[in-house]
Amino acid sequence: MDAESLLLSLELASGSGQGLSPDRRASLLTSLMLVKRDYRFDRVLFWGRILGLVADYYIAQGLSEDQLAPRKTLYSLNCMEWSLLPPATEEMETQTSVVKGRFMGDPSHEYEHTELQKVNEGEKVFEEEVVVQIKEEKRLVSVIDQIDKAVAVIPRGALFKTPFGPINVNRTFEGLSLSEAKKLSSYFHFREPVELKNKTLLEKAELDPSLDFMDSLEHDIPKGSWSVQMERGNALVVLRSLLWPGLTFYHAPRTKNYGYIYVGTGEKNLDLPFML
Repeated sequence: MDAESLLLSLELASGSGQGLSPDRRASLLTSLMLVKRDYRFDRVLFWGRILGLVADYYIAQGLSEDQLAPRKTLYSLNCMEWSLLPPATEEMETQTSVVKGRFMGDPSHEYEHTELQKVNEGEKVFEEEVVVQIKEEKRLVSVIDQIDKAVAVIPRGALFKTPFGPINVNRTFEGLSLSEAKKLSSYFHFREPVELKNKTLLEKAELDPSLDFMDSLEHDIPKGSWSVQMERGNALVVLRSLLWPGLTFYHAPRTKNYGYIYVGTGEKNLDLPFML
């Protein structure tokens, strides 16, 4: 959700029970404006909150003028002081995938994981138990990146692609119509496309290259991983992810108000295919 319309956005997303105390809201309003100024971001999004056992991580993201360029991610424990997180790597994701359970809420906390490594001694090969230390900060980076790739959402038409390549915010976007807002095909993944290049030429011929340059939610696997609900007498459409419980996307049809927020434990629902 955009930091500039934070109070309205939190109000619209509050139907899922995701709220912030008045002092946290006031701190965020001020500190995110300072983050935008100090880091020279084009836009700042309040990404959400990952719940820890000792403390919670408040997450914000900074975007450059090209909306699909790699985002800078920051975290805070008190909504006042923000620290920049390193970019996610595949190696980081592989390392942290073995860690299960809740976050502690301490970036310097180290998880211990025991793994078997092969050791050669002459012609003999032994398996030796090695204890690997994994910092919680690395796990935080990896989980945010996974959530972004899987369930960050934007409505069709909110961004447009120029003929020269950069992707900009569409200033003429006036919101989806009520009938379009109820369809999953009207929403895209807010990231570089992955499935689009697999489409046939016939399928691509029906797409508008300036608007349909991202992957649609309707083809997500497993099918049924999104819940679409109309609230407030059809004045608000809410999408909730069942794959990453805690991710809520909201959009008020025929208005420019849209955004997503994640408030959860940072754990993926791996049982979803068996629940559908």
